[in-house]
Amino acid sequence: MSRAFCHGLLILSSLPLATAAEIDLPLCDCDGDGLWSIDSIRSWQKVSDFLIAAAYFSIPLELLYFVTCSNLFPFKWILFQFSAFIVLCGLTHLLNVFTYKPHSFLLVLALTVSKFLTALVSFLTAITLLTLIPQLLKVKLRENFLRRKARELDREVGLMKRQEEASWHVRMLTQEIRKSLDKHTILYTTLVELSKTLQLQNCAVWMPNENELEMNLTHELNGRRASSDLDTLSIPMDDPDVAHVKKCDGVEILDPESMLGRASSGMVGDSGAVAAIRMPMLKVSDFKGGTPEVLQACYAILVLVLPKNETRAWSHHELELVEVVADQVAVALSHAAVLEESHMIRDKLVEQNRVLLQARKNVMMANEAWNLFRKIMNQGIRSPIHSILGLLSIMQQGNLTPEQRLIVNTMAKTGGVVSALINDTLEINSEHFTLEMKPFQLQPLIKEAACIARCLCDSRGFGFGFQVENKFLDQVIGDERRILHVLLHIIGGLLNGSNGGCMTLRVWSDSELENLRDQRWVWRSKFSNVNSCVKFEMAIRRSLCSNSSSSVQHDRKQNGEGFDTGFFSLGMCKKLVQLMQGNICIIPSCHGLPECVTLLLRLPLQPPMPISDLEGPLECHHHSSSSSSSSSLLEGLQVLLVDDDGINRKVTHKLLEKLGCCVSPLSTGAECLSSIGTSGTQFQLIVLDLNMPMMNGYEVATKVRDMRTGCRPLIVALTASTEEHVWERCVKSGMNGLIRKPVVLPELERELLRALTT
Repeated sequence: MSRAFCHGLLILSSLPLATAAEIDLPLCDCDGDGLWSIDSIRSWQKVSDFLIAAAYFSIPLELLYFVTCSNLFPFKWILFQFSAFIVLCGLTHLLNVFTYKPHSFLLVLALTVSKFLTALVSFLTAITLLTLIPQLLKVKLRENFLRRKARELDREVGLMKRQEEASWHVRMLTQEIRKSLDKHTILYTTLVELSKTLQLQNCAVWMPNENELEMNLTHELNGRRASSDLDTLSIPMDDPDVAHVKKCDGVEILDPESMLGRASSGMVGDSGAVAAIRMPMLKVSDFKGGTPEVLQACYAILVLVLPKNETRAWSHHELELVEVVADQVAVALSHAAVLEESHMIRDKLVEQNRVLLQARKNVMMANEAWNLFRKIMNQGIRSPIHSILGLLSIMQQGNLTPEQRLIVNTMAKTGGVVSALINDTLEINSEHFTLEMKPFQLQPLIKEAACIARCLCDSRGFGFGFQVENKFLDQVIGDERRILHVLLHIIGGLLNGSNGGCMTLRVWSDSELENLRDQRWVWRSKFSNVNSCVKFEMAIRRSLCSNSSSSVQHDRKQNGEGFDTGFFSLGMCKKLVQLMQGNICIIPSCHGLPECVTLLLRLPLQPPMPISDLEGPLECHHHSSSSSSSSSLLEGLQVLLVDDDGINRKVTHKLLEKLGCCVSPLSTGAECLSSIGTSGTQFQLIVLDLNMPMMNGYEVATKVRDMRTGCRPLIVALTASTEEHVWERCVKSGMNGLIRKPVVLPELERELLRALTT
């Protein structure tokens, strides 16, 4: 196309020449004078040729300077060709200047040669241009290609700048987010920074509720007049947009008219394009044990709304920015959740520690109060009772009238019951009761209980009836003191809260129990022929005025504390009876008061021994057989008595002297060790109290055994404790015997003889 255009230009340029030759133009009349005379025309031609020659000669110099200075132009040879053409044209015009005057043949020849060379070079230049034009066009195409590449490079550079700017925004957002570990601060900071960076209309965060059935709007940049609107705005979890966003990993473009888009637009006019992305919500429980547990994924949704603008849409780099920010926010929220739960755990531990410290303080206070109570009970009640029982044991060995002996024996029995009650009270925390199982006569026990019950009824204004079977087995094995304690406790409980009436005590043995058909009592155990079953039934008939007053009092007790308030330690009594393979049954009256109490005991049998007198005490046969042997062993025995309690020490001193011993009383363990080491008297026996201050009996016994003396004395311990492990500790400390308080004369004599003969 371009080549045909060039050929057309050459043909058009030759047309005027042909037309001028064919058309007969008028001849020029140049002979006259004036401006258009021959001389003036020649002068103008000379000047014109001279100027043309000067211009032609200057153009090659300029082209030569351009070629030498430029290394980018690819066609330097064509420039040299143009330079030669222009120089020759200038030379032709310069020679024409000298032809307007008479000239020589040499000038004409030079002019002819110059024109010929000019024609030749111009023809070659024209031909060269025909071949050069396509190459020049290629250069133009390459230039366009380079320009296009330059524009693409500019776009890539702009994209890189935008990416760098986006990364800078992400770093800034990350720094702002990580400045706080509070969940609400993180979310609001994210909304504010994203709005500034992306020029958003609104940002919103939706989180699932506790049962994960709805998505609640928890955080929003703007658009709500009151914070209460956020609590009430929710979207069902099965909404299509919500379900779609939760399933996708990246950013999803939503319809502005969708439920999620309208709710997130802030309710302020029209909104633009809406984008949403999910954010995983992690908890500490997801990482228990070092690895995440398989739990159902829980996601929050971040919604971003652009302002209403037809030209504004979400770009690719903006969506990438949103994805990166969502990941950073998810990580920050997981850290905040870890911190929040750690603070919660710390608060719980602090509260638990406070409760434990308070409980420890309460336990220490309770222990202090319990120790103080035991100390007061021991010093104020138990020690005097033990002293009284020891003195009564001395009186029992004297010459007494039958009436005096009955009184002393009753006092000893009652004192033993009180001592057992005190021991049970002091050991109530251990919830462990030990029975002193030994042979005793059942008939004297029943008679003593009936006598005491009659005295209690007389003092309260009650009548008393007693019915007992005459055929009782004489010897049974059991805890005589605790049985009497339970009987007296039940009788006292029945009498409490009443002002008058009548009490009846009935006792049955094995023979009558087989024929007794009482529907109110069912005993499911099968009695064997090696046990004796005894049933005590204590019934009371109250007067009418007593029923009205006592029923009101009992209702008040029952409403406040329960039915058992009529019997202070009924639970303790039941435990004791169950240890003896028995049971207690309480039958209330129509007013709700206890009317009848049945006690059933199952006691092992002993071979019967003939008893001449039903009223005789159990201890009447004790000293008859052993008085002669004991007097020879205990007479003149050197005994060192160590006890910190002055009254008990004096009573024990009297008991030992009653047995014929020579006693040296001391009050501390240090005095005992000093007496053994320095005294010239060789003590044969040491009676040592275990519960002494400063140095207890175990320490004293251990140091006595460690002494390098020729003849080491025997050691018998004294203790008020009923625990079973006391004897084991005594054996480990090197002791030879153990006497449990109260110290009475028969038991003291029996234990001393055992220690001396073993």
